[in-house]
Amino acid sequence: MQPVADFKIDVHIQEKPGISFLEVKGDLSTGDLANAIKTTRADKDFQVWVTFYPTQDQQTKCKSCGENGLNGDLLITYDVERQNPKGEIMVSKGYFVHYFAPSDVPRISKNVVFIIDRSGSMSGRKIKQTRLALLKILSDLDEDDHFGLITFDSEVSLWKRELLRATEANLENAKSFVKEIRDRGATDINAAVLAGVDMINRHPREGTASILILLTDGDPTTGETNIEKIMSNVKKAIGNKFPLYCLGFGYDVNFDFLTKMSLENSGVARRIYEDSDADLQLQGFYEEVAVPLLTDIQLKYPGGTNLTKTSFSLYFNGSEIVVSGQITDNSVESFTTEVIAVSKGSNVTYQDTIMTKDPSDVPPENENFMQRLWAYLTVKQLLDRQVLLKGQEKEDEKKEALKLSLKYQFVTTLTSMVVTKPQEGEVEVANKPKEGKGGDGYTADVDSDDDDSAFASFSVINHHPAQRAFLLHSVPMDYPAAMDYSDAMDYSDAMDYSVMIHHPLPTYGSPTIHTTTPPAVQVHSNRFLLPVVGQSKPLCFDVPLPHKLRLLQDSASEFSMNGESLSENHGFHQIAIHYKTNHHLIISTKSISYHNGQDKVEILWGQELTQHNTDGVSLVVLENEMNVTMGNIGVVIISHKKDGVKFLWPAIWEHPKDVNLTGVLGKSDISYVKTEGSQTPTLKMKDKEVKTYLETVSDYRFHSTPVQECWLVPFQAVMEAEISDFTVTQL
Repeated sequence: MQPVADFKIDVHIQEKPGISFLEVKGDLSTGDLANAIKTTRADKDFQVWVTFYPTQDQQTKCKSCGENGLNGDLLITYDVERQNPKGEIMVSKGYFVHYFAPSDVPRISKNVVFIIDRSGSMSGRKIKQTRLALLKILSDLDEDDHFGLITFDSEVSLWKRELLRATEANLENAKSFVKEIRDRGATDINAAVLAGVDMINRHPREGTASILILLTDGDPTTGETNIEKIMSNVKKAIGNKFPLYCLGFGYDVNFDFLTKMSLENSGVARRIYEDSDADLQLQGFYEEVAVPLLTDIQLKYPGGTNLTKTSFSLYFNGSEIVVSGQITDNSVESFTTEVIAVSKGSNVTYQDTIMTKDPSDVPPENENFMQRLWAYLTVKQLLDRQVLLKGQEKEDEKKEALKLSLKYQFVTTLTSMVVTKPQEGEVEVANKPKEGKGGDGYTADVDSDDDDSAFASFSVINHHPAQRAFLLHSVPMDYPAAMDYSDAMDYSDAMDYSVMIHHPLPTYGSPTIHTTTPPAVQVHSNRFLLPVVGQSKPLCFDVPLPHKLRLLQDSASEFSMNGESLSENHGFHQIAIHYKTNHHLIISTKSISYHNGQDKVEILWGQELTQHNTDGVSLVVLENEMNVTMGNIGVVIISHKKDGVKFLWPAIWEHPKDVNLTGVLGKSDISYVKTEGSQTPTLKMKDKEVKTYLETVSDYRFHSTPVQECWLVPFQAVMEAEISDFTVTQL
């Protein structure tokens, strides 16, 4: 770009219901450029004109402008008077548009889980702004909402294992937790999102709306790092029950990945720009989804065809659903709409009819507006869907989107805008940058009458918020380069999340030599999964059945956990936890027994929420999960059922730092490096070379049991001891 002598943008807005609100903001409204904007209302607020006529000198004087001229956005946001809860329907030349934004329904209480990236790349301003935004968001929760907080790097930390009601006391405790969020470590997105899904799935509340919000600034770098596998795990776990919203912080985030994962789970992805107002951007997004009003919305249009999206999982207060399509029979005198949705657990229906022969509200000079709006929405949704498709179906949708983009002159990821410099006559092409690393995407519909004027691109935004918005961009020829962040690892805080599965045990030739294919001799075993900080693939090792194992021990706090497995069953059939001299918890697949001195408490699996608290001990049982806190150590026991057989699975979810934990689940100082050039896969572990092979295992930390790959190694190579050193005679 460069400053030009004659730069003019004229925006004319005409709305029959009347314009209730209008705001002009963005980089191009700052500094001296604010004086170049003029707003005029007329006709009892049914019409508004916004003009932007910056002088050549003003074009270099805004927040993001420089000697090359305009560089930034001009966002015009407005809303209309909404008097009809059934929505506004407009018909013109065989096309219709339906604006649906009811406000006469009660709010639905929500279950919301925030999943916050605290990896090393979030250091500095990003983590500070995230804390500020969360503190404000927590203050805005309604008392009948339930919420959860999860932070993650190479570890996943849960503020609480269950969703808590947004009471004043709980919110204050949550804010104290948020204030202590610090950046460290790598990025395990897979485990973090699955933990969030699991938290919501374990606490279903009828008549409520559940929402999962992920904030991250980077790629997955530890745990499961295969993007396709992560998306598969998340989609399977969510199962179309609630939306996942992904917020990508900065330019270096893999925004394509976040977009696809969101769309697969009825959500959207939003880029949070690394700027001074990033905390306000985060708050702004939350405000869009803060008040759910309807769920499972279906819009029906008898006599309509080539419809844009008509099914939505949630409708939020302050948002607007826009559907457009064609009318199959232009001779019909009326056109009917029907909306069916759920409000606080009960069905609601909205029906409306418009006479198609009545004079159109669209001015003659804009008589093709309805058709262009239909085309715009169709192209946008085709491009969104294309992300999820493969093969011929993907190519067909791409061709249709390209065809419409060319016909209606939309700048998209498939088309370009040619800009001719006024003096040199050089031609430059502005492609719509794909969202991802190193680009800030936008959609543009360009219209200019003057080749001697600089170009600005223009788009209409109809999704969120409810206010209809026009976004005007200057078109920079150089897009920001991807910034380079490296994750700062903090090995001292590594937490063990050991996992077990039921699997045949290979026969080892020696403690450090392993064949690369499973041997023929097999016995039943429990397989333990051990994530390794800084590595994408965890280790796994087998312990033959039956056995009684010391799972975890902290001698300093007098805490121990042992487990017993039978020869024919998965996992453990009984787990015992002891704390100090008088607290003893015996957990079996059938029942739970807690002894405190002479006192005894019996609990059954499958019950509604059951809690017991005494002397530094907290027991919480909900259906098939038990959360145990004794002193400063917290574990979770999940009751699984596979092939008709029940079994238990334990995991550590809280323990003090700098404590020497022992037991099969206590190993946290392990590391490895894959040796390149070996004929068979080899890992270097503590100066020893260990032969290995790649296995697929189920992760029983979660009810959904996602599958991931691991390097299978001998028990002795990981634990640096024999299995007999971890066996006990009594639970």
